[in-house]
Amino acid sequence: MRLSLDLNWIATVLLSSIRVGILFLMTPLLALGALPVNVRVLFVLALSAVLIAGAATPIGTIDLSVAGLAAAAACEVVLGGLLAFGLFAGFAAFQLAGRLLDLQLGLGVAVLFDPTTRSQAPLLGTLLFMVAVMFFFQIDGHHLVLRGLAYSLERIPPGTPMREIDFGALVAMFGAMFAFAAAISAPVVFVLLLADAALSIMARSMPQMNVFFAGLPLKILLGLLTLALSVPLMAPVAQKVFQSIFGYWQRVLG
Repeated sequence: MRLSLDLNWIATVLLSSIRVGILFLMTPLLALGALPVNVRVLFVLALSAVLIAGAATPIGTIDLSVAGLAAAAACEVVLGGLLAFGLFAGFAAFQLAGRLLDLQLGLGVAVLFDPTTRSQAPLLGTLLFMVAVMFFFQIDGHHLVLRGLAYSLERIPPGTPMREIDFGALVAMFGAMFAFAAAISAPVVFVLLLADAALSIMARSMPQMNVFFAGLPLKILLGLLTLALSVPLMAPVAQKVFQSIFGYWQRVLG
C-alpha cells in the first residue's frame, strides 16, 4: 500500500490551526493554559482538520514557498487575534461590571488569582464571569463558536490575502464592552446611590454617629442582595452581549 501526502491539505490545516490556536489562547473562556502543551497542540490540530474536512468550499491552492507561507501565517495570526478580541471584549464586560461593583462596595482590595489568564481578577468580576460562562453554555455558545470558525474558514480560506480591517467594528465592540458593563452593574449602582443618599442624610442629622463604619456593612449587604436578585435579569443582557460578539465577527469577516 502506497501512502501519499497532500502538502496543500497539510499546509491548509497548519494555517487554520494558527487561527484556531490564537482564538483559543487569547480568550478567557476557551483558554487552554492549564492543559499540557501536547494536548493543546493535538486539540488545535484535530479541530482544524475537522473544520477543513467539513468546509463547504473546496480547499484552495496555497503558495508553498517560504515567503508565501510566512505571509499566510501572518494573516492568520491577525485574523485569529481579531476574532479573539470579540470574545475577550464580550466577557470582559462582565469582569468590568464586577470591578465597578467592587469599587462601590469597598471590595476593591479583595482580588483573586485567575489561573487561566495568570493574573489578578476582581472578586465580583470573577463571580460575574462564572455567571456569564453559565449563560454562554446554556445558549449553546460553544456550538456558535465552532460555527463561527467554520464560517470564517469559508469566508476567508487559509492562504488568501488579508482583507482590509474594519476598524469601525473594533471601536464599536470596544465601546459596547463599557455599555454592557454599565447595564449589568446598573441595578446595584442605583441601590448603592440611594444608600449613599440615605447615609448622607443620617450624617447631617446625627453628626455624632460614625456613618462610615455603620454604612460600609450596610452597603455590602444591600449590594450583594441586589446582585443576587438581579442575576435572573442578566440573561437578556448576556444574550445581547453574545449576539454582539458574533455580529462583530460577521463585520470583521465581511
